[in-house]
Amino acid sequence: MVMMRGLLSTVSRVKLELARSIMSATTSVPSMAEFLTKRPYSPPSWSSHLRPIPSHTFSLAHLPTPIHRWNLPGLPNGTELWIKRDDYTGMELSGNKVRKLEFLMAEAVEQHADTVITIGGIQSNHCRATATASNYLNLSSHLILRTSKLLADDDPGLVGNLLVERLVGANVHLISKEEYSSIGSEALTNALKEKLEKEGKKPYVIPVGGSNSLGTWGYIEAAREIEEQLKSRPDGLKFDDIVVACGSGGTIAGISLGSWLGALKAKVHAFSVCDDPDYFYDFVQGLLDGLHAGVNSRDIVNIHNAKGKGYAMNTSEELKFVKEVASSTGVILDPVYSGKAVYGLINEMTKNPKNWEGRKILFIHTGGLLGLYDKVDQMASLMGNWCRMDVSESVPRKDGVGKMF
Repeated sequence: MVMMRGLLSTVSRVKLELARSIMSATTSVPSMAEFLTKRPYSPPSWSSHLRPIPSHTFSLAHLPTPIHRWNLPGLPNGTELWIKRDDYTGMELSGNKVRKLEFLMAEAVEQHADTVITIGGIQSNHCRATATASNYLNLSSHLILRTSKLLADDDPGLVGNLLVERLVGANVHLISKEEYSSIGSEALTNALKEKLEKEGKKPYVIPVGGSNSLGTWGYIEAAREIEEQLKSRPDGLKFDDIVVACGSGGTIAGISLGSWLGALKAKVHAFSVCDDPDYFYDFVQGLLDGLHAGVNSRDIVNIHNAKGKGYAMNTSEELKFVKEVASSTGVILDPVYSGKAVYGLINEMTKNPKNWEGRKILFIHTGGLLGLYDKVDQMASLMGNWCRMDVSESVPRKDGVGKMF
């Protein structure tokens, strides 16, 4: 592949530079006593004019997440690429969704909910994180998961995110893509809410991806976190661009607004993995208006189309790219979000290198590692590095020497 020429030949250099460029966190990791604690929320000073301001958060994520240099081969001349590891926000709670859930789950508890409802694709990272967070807080969870018409009446299995969801006891409701398209996510969650209310439950509904105006605060807060990390550096590092995948809109709304209002002032590029840029410009505008931000979405973010074959669908070239990046840098991208975003970014750089030369770019890894398990069959042909170990007859053998614990 042209854009990844020389990828494997630079493995040693890449890993050495990566080790030397790890950026340490600037604020202490929450103690055991602070984890799963509801805390009063104080917004960044530059966002204090937004309304409404959340009253509390629940500490669910392991923050701050590290930032380090990411030496992907084939970058334009003088371009520096860095990566923020929001895939490190936790294990079963890993990814960008948990930042939104810190605000959303606090509101659910404030409203005395006993049940949480949300909705997404069959391998939704958001639904997995919501089910886990609900369980932590002693709330039951109901997940409406979109799948193909042929599979909507069958057991969904235990692959990837589904395994975690079902382990923690989530109630899974399957819906076909056709039904989802004709009814819509809002009507579906409201229908389930009404049903559960009739059963005496007190449900709290979280939209697709946790992407509403309240959830947007998760990445407004992330912008403050990045600011604090940069302030701690002696070299005065400043990013010209921030790049992130876009699947439901809340993450890009928060990070774009935070960069615009705060000290970062970086140009935000979002690579949409579903729908088209115009849809997301309008959706993000709705979230901004819901916060009375007084800004135009098209002024604070550039949205690029990276959906390829469609949501959660990959070409062989995209999957090969994910494999080559992992082999050369150790960073594992998920195939649905970050993988498509970085693939799109490298393609943009290949087409228009002058636009990126000399720039310092921060890529936000939004997690989703469990989504790889749904691509095992497609990726099997890319994995050839194994063999049966050949042990010479000259090697001494004695029964009982090798202990198998």
